[in-house]
Amino acid sequence: MTDEVQGLPDLVRPRYEKLTRLRQRGIDPYPTRFLRTHTAAQAVQAFQDGTSGEMAVAGRLVSIRVMGRSTFAHIADGSGRIQIYLRQDTLGHAYRDFVQDFDIGDFIGVRGGLFRTRTGEITVEVQALQMLAKSLHPLPEKWHGLRDVETRYRQRYLDLIANQEVREIFITRARIIQAMRTFLNGQGFLEVETPVLQPIYGGAFARPFTTYHNELGQELYLRIAFELYLKRLIVAGLDKVYEIGKDFRNEGISTKHNPEFTQMELYQAYADYNDMMLLTEEMVTHIAQEVLGSTSLTYQGARIELTPPWRRLPLRQAIFEATGVDIVQQADHQSLMAAIEERGLALDPQPTWGKLVDELFSQHVEPKLIEPTFVVDYPLDISPLAKSKPDNPDFVERFEPFIGGLELGNAFSELNDPLEQRERFLAQAQRREAGDLEAHPMDEDFIAALEYGMPPTGGLGMGIDRLTMLFTDQRSIREVILFPHLRSK
Repeated sequence: MTDEVQGLPDLVRPRYEKLTRLRQRGIDPYPTRFLRTHTAAQAVQAFQDGTSGEMAVAGRLVSIRVMGRSTFAHIADGSGRIQIYLRQDTLGHAYRDFVQDFDIGDFIGVRGGLFRTRTGEITVEVQALQMLAKSLHPLPEKWHGLRDVETRYRQRYLDLIANQEVREIFITRARIIQAMRTFLNGQGFLEVETPVLQPIYGGAFARPFTTYHNELGQELYLRIAFELYLKRLIVAGLDKVYEIGKDFRNEGISTKHNPEFTQMELYQAYADYNDMMLLTEEMVTHIAQEVLGSTSLTYQGARIELTPPWRRLPLRQAIFEATGVDIVQQADHQSLMAAIEERGLALDPQPTWGKLVDELFSQHVEPKLIEPTFVVDYPLDISPLAKSKPDNPDFVERFEPFIGGLELGNAFSELNDPLEQRERFLAQAQRREAGDLEAHPMDEDFIAALEYGMPPTGGLGMGIDRLTMLFTDQRSIREVILFPHLRSK
């Protein structure tokens, strides 16, 4: 045994020794291929249907029970698990190799016919076996589960091996996206792809990640939203478009935020934010029925019914009912801050009136919005891409849907006046010069697109991660992202 192997941890060293012995006997512990004929689930189904003959199945060893000259074991693949039965008088030297040098965690392939044991379990009677990949580390906690949160996130592959409930979360996530696509395609929307690397970022209040294109000598940004490019497609005459993909925002990490996240954005010509509310209700209800088999769910102990219609709650009313602060009466930063301090409300200071309103709402209203609710009519101050309300130009036709205290998205009647859009971008530029790093940048090409004419349009963005949190009853966004961003060790 080499000095390197001798220096390995006690739990790992024996596996390296077994790897060496296998190779010394001419056995390749990492062969190129194995011709599998059935998954575990297919093998069981074939036996139940009476159509099973000799077959080849493969998977990870998850249990071994040696009984002298015979052994029962289980192997698991992506479809489930199946029992295998090995006998020395059938396998000869291969049986000795299995008992001595195979471990729980190894991937193996077996060939043989199926039978039912006296306990009723469908089992492969192994006629031949092959090592497919020797596992050099024991599975977490001897297959009884992995609970350390740090390890679960950093080594998600172990989490998925050990915790079936985690696998179910990501299966559900995939089904949510599939159901969303099916719904939108059925509504006549066209799925498109827009640039991830953008010369000018936009569509949200956020700091971007910056990169550099060497050949072009150009600074580029990872997109923070799809919005401005999708609206260009509305200008181009594609009346219903959507995209599902990644956005990137250079911001803090919390139970609700990850720097890289998945979003769906859609835009529909000749629609407004009222149409987007109806679409949102119908889409979320459809997804719930497809994924959960029901229009009701339980989130963090609260039973929630998704059947439309959802409540429409003006932002001004929501804040007043929760705090006693009337944002219309306190229409500047100084008076609003004074009203907040007078009531002793806990709040992080914000640089502008609009951001103060947003913070007031986030801290004192949002967590209480358990039943499906559209919070409607936001200040223009924090909505530079939305169309003003005809009867109150200081507010815009915008809503955010909330369920279970989670904000799931954002939607507007889209601003299509190029002259007004330019003025709003210029106002954002002034804020940027004053130190607001999240202010929206000027985008001359987007203004040029609007100058060619964009019809009345409704838009909606919805967070896939947040929706998955809701549908799988998870409090942290890290539980629904396969590989969440973490600090370096």
